[in-house]
Amino acid sequence: MESTEYDTLNYDKLKKQLSFNFAENKAINDLNIKLDAFIPVLFSLKFGGDWSFKTSELEAMAVKEKITRYNENTGEGYTLERVTLFVNPCLISNEGKILRLEKCGAKNERELVERPFRVKLDAEEIVQAELNPKIMEISLKRIKGPLSFSGSAAYGVSHEIEHLAGCERTGKFLWEFKYRVQG
Repeated sequence: MESTEYDTLNYDKLKKQLSFNFAENKAINDLNIKLDAFIPVLFSLKFGGDWSFKTSELEAMAVKEKITRYNENTGEGYTLERVTLFVNPCLISNEGKILRLEKCGAKNERELVERPFRVKLDAEEIVQAELNPKIMEISLKRIKGPLSFSGSAAYGVSHEIEHLAGCERTGKFLWEFKYRVQG
């Protein structure tokens, strides 16, 4: 590839990225939400997973749910990503106990931890983002709480609440498990 072709591709990509960043900034302004509070949503959309962020003025966390829509007739579908942002979240209740292996970005290995199966929480502000790959759109809206989550999303809420509180659980490591060959 010649240098001019490469430069044109980079320039086009840069223009698209800048345009996306301007649209992102406009959306944050339209929601009338502090940029710091929105960081967990940006990280979840760009890097995947659940994220939390804390300053002296606020606590924010984003929890991601994956919802697959599949058409049995056409054999086609897509996975919608729903990211819910909680600004200054307040945990109302936990229900159940689930053992699971979990890997935190701050740790090198997965650990066996206990998480609630269902959680209920509220927040000063709640924003829901939906990333739809079928129409290539990210929709944002404010919603009212309290909200309940179960399964994977509940585990994510529990984990991020711990990050915000500064008291992360520790558990048993994978290397403490025993292999058993059946046969």
